[in-house]
Amino acid sequence: MSQSWKVIAFAPRPKIEAALVAHEEAEDWDPEMVIAGSEIAEDRPDDWRLEVYLPSKPSKNQKAAIARLFAGPAPALKAEPLPDTDWLTHSQQGLDPIRAGRFHVHTPEHPPLRAPGLRDFCIPASQAFGTGQHATTAGCLEMLSELKARGLVVRNLADIGTGTGLLAFAALHLWPRALATASDIDTVCLDVVDDNARANGIAQGHRPGELTMLVADGMEHPLLKARGPYDLVIANILAGPLIDLAPLFSAHLLPGGSLLLAGLLETQEDQVRRACRRAGLRIAGRIVNGDWSILWLRKRTWSAKVLAR
Repeated sequence: MSQSWKVIAFAPRPKIEAALVAHEEAEDWDPEMVIAGSEIAEDRPDDWRLEVYLPSKPSKNQKAAIARLFAGPAPALKAEPLPDTDWLTHSQQGLDPIRAGRFHVHTPEHPPLRAPGLRDFCIPASQAFGTGQHATTAGCLEMLSELKARGLVVRNLADIGTGTGLLAFAALHLWPRALATASDIDTVCLDVVDDNARANGIAQGHRPGELTMLVADGMEHPLLKARGPYDLVIANILAGPLIDLAPLFSAHLLPGGSLLLAGLLETQEDQVRRACRRAGLRIAGRIVNGDWSILWLRKRTWSAKVLAR
């Protein structure tokens, strides 16, 4: 197995955020290059870094693709080999537990709280996104808790881009009689979700109160389509796919149904909301967690039927 590498670039926050947006819009982006952006330190909120992870030493063309993400002159790109380990798993080991809404999420290195009214989920470091520590996942847990507190009734739900399965687990905890479907484009998530479901006492199957896991690109799966329309669709992915999928999400929601969106920076929120308005979805609530927006939208009950493309 070849050694993994990382390319790092340092720049002011607006420049890094603009590069992240450009990455989402790049149609020829190499899917083996995993990209992330973050602040350098809490006391330096305007100084950010862009990190791109690769399965092997970056080629000249790959470095050029990273440089093209930046408008104007690109910052210096530093490439370095990574230790012979799964970088995602390594980066998540030892993470502190989080509390969000009615949930406490921890890795196996930390004990459950077993507090009244709080559901513990043990999600180990894995090859899939969604351990709870990321602001988008934590924000979704908060929003799901808020929807339950407002009396939302959910009988049929779907979690698109589920990763570890955490958000689907949380939704099933809040609405334990719901028919639940989770999907992800990455086949590795099948085993990840299965392991996490077993560890957290989540029933798997095809009946109400059980979770059905699928591999699907967006809404493109016969069972995912057949199980709709849904009361609730959750999608914690990226702004670009959220914009593209807005009409399909709307088409597979019941009138008055809820759509929970995350994975978008606050600077990308207007674009996502415009796409949702065109699809007959109206904003019902939002949470801002750090630089990320978490949106709750509802399908208009009076709008003309939105057809799936």
